[in-house]
Amino acid sequence: MDNISRNKAAILRFKECINTCDHELAEELIDSRAEFASLTSSETLYGGAGYLSVVELMRRSFSDIHWEITDMAAEGDKVAVSWICSGTHDGEFMGKKASGKKFSFSCMNFYYFNDDGKIIRDVAAQGLAGLFGALEA
Repeated sequence: MDNISRNKAAILRFKECINTCDHELAEELIDSRAEFASLTSSETLYGGAGYLSVVELMRRSFSDIHWEITDMAAEGDKVAVSWICSGTHDGEFMGKKASGKKFSFSCMNFYYFNDDGKIIRDVAAQGLAGLFGALEA
């Protein structure tokens, strides 16, 4: 399997990882030295556990949050993914009290892979702005 096919296959497994908060799968797919910045933490987050800490925070605020891939393109060491994120605002999120409102929004992320086929970087094109927009609508 070439690297592009391998990386796209990893993203399909990554979707499962974030939708189930599977820590074992996160450690398998995300390099332990990968650094992630988040508006939800003043500290740099590392590896699969760091990445899933943000997902877990979101699950406390949106217990049924779900990500679905709508499109994916790969070149070299990166995969661009268009996502639909949906859920219900049933817990406090960054100071916003639970509204019970259902939401759905589109977002795009670029995932970068190392030579071992592990995610080393995630760049969100829209990030939390899309979520805040969906909660305000």
